[in-house]
Amino acid sequence: MTINWLDLVSSLLGLTCVFLAGRGSKYNFWVGYLYTIALFFLFWQKNLVASLLLQPISLGINILGHYRWTHPKEGEASSEKAGELKVSMLTWPERILTIVIVLVVAALWGWLLGRLFPADPHPYLDSCVTVLILVAQFLSAQKKWDCWVAWIIVNITQLILHLSVGNIFMPIVSALYLVNGIVSLVNWEKMYRRKA
Repeated sequence: MTINWLDLVSSLLGLTCVFLAGRGSKYNFWVGYLYTIALFFLFWQKNLVASLLLQPISLGINILGHYRWTHPKEGEASSEKAGELKVSMLTWPERILTIVIVLVVAALWGWLLGRLFPADPHPYLDSCVTVLILVAQFLSAQKKWDCWVAWIIVNITQLILHLSVGNIFMPIVSALYLVNGIVSLVNWEKMYRRKA
């Protein structure tokens, strides 16, 4: 068995990034920048086109999140961490709209990828993961509790995707992300109640 070093490095950076994010640490963004670069090259290597195209967008969302977490607007500041954004939640209409957007965009993107990039082994699954990641990242950038629900769905889907293309470390990482997502969901619920 040959070790794919990009797979290993991506895995370690990703675990560090989500561990820090789950604890509400603004330092997750610095690790996230490196993680995005490593994933770009990993997905290039594996011909996962939708996931590869996600990385420049992810970098932009990471920059937005870094700014939002450290520059809250009036009334958005944490009661425990001066100068940091507090955890908030989507309303039910916002949640329903988010689900509809994910389903429509994933279906359209999957169809388009299947036509434009036939080398992608799973265009619909790849697209679904991509759209869910974008939504989870955007919600995380806004420090919304709901991001962890999206991340849990992403982790289950990514586990399937990485197993299907033969990655060794990323399925293990996806399983660890899943555990972290559940712990973070509970942790952010507590922060939300404390207005932290």
